[in-house]
Amino acid sequence: MSARTIEIGGKVLPLNVKTNQRARRMTLKIEPGGHAVSLTVPPGLARHQVDGFLRRHHDWLIDRIGRFEGRDTVIGEGATLPVFGVAHTIRHSGNLRGLTEARIEDGRPVLVVSGPSASVGRRAADYLRKEARREITERVAYHAGVSGKGYASIAFKDTKSRWGSCSSTGNLSFSWRIAMAPHFVVDYLAAHEVAHLSQMNHGPHFWSLCERLCPKTPEARKWLKAEGSFLHAIRFDAPAV
Repeated sequence: MSARTIEIGGKVLPLNVKTNQRARRMTLKIEPGGHAVSLTVPPGLARHQVDGFLRRHHDWLIDRIGRFEGRDTVIGEGATLPVFGVAHTIRHSGNLRGLTEARIEDGRPVLVVSGPSASVGRRAADYLRKEARREITERVAYHAGVSGKGYASIAFKDTKSRWGSCSSTGNLSFSWRIAMAPHFVVDYLAAHEVAHLSQMNHGPHFWSLCERLCPKTPEARKWLKAEGSFLHAIRFDAPAV
């Protein structure tokens, strides 16, 4: 894979170009979060062919990147962070020590974060990891009990390629960013990976089991397709000074 940059609507983004020996045509996609562009090309293409393809699809890129306007949020004082689908305003407590906690203040959901101001984003991410672990662990245990299948472990990462995975040895892995999605989406993701303990595929029997465990599977899949990428647009690193 080679790394370049591309200018789209005034923004300069990383362009990751990957040669695929089996590809018959060029394919272009926006990376989750809208922070980069990926281009897969067949072997043997000249640079001018790649550049011509990008020029022809420039309007498409502008449209797709434009969808992330206003969603590319850096978490800090006053920013908005969804917690299980509910928008919370970040409030830095000013205290160097203390727990991060969700509250209702003046009728509005607020996430109160302590510690140095530069660590607000990191502490908010830590809070989401904790909430994801709590909720996912509970839902996995429930669905595993219903399906009669045991699992080996549960891990949490910040993955972009998938929201969850299940290994052949029963190790489950989830993106902690799912804690920003509504509860029914979190429940679906837990049910999805538990269903893989019985069906290591995405065939009819798998989807039948998935919907039996989580009746809102169709709605959750639709939500993730429409909104999932925007969860990756939220940045938890401290703003550059």
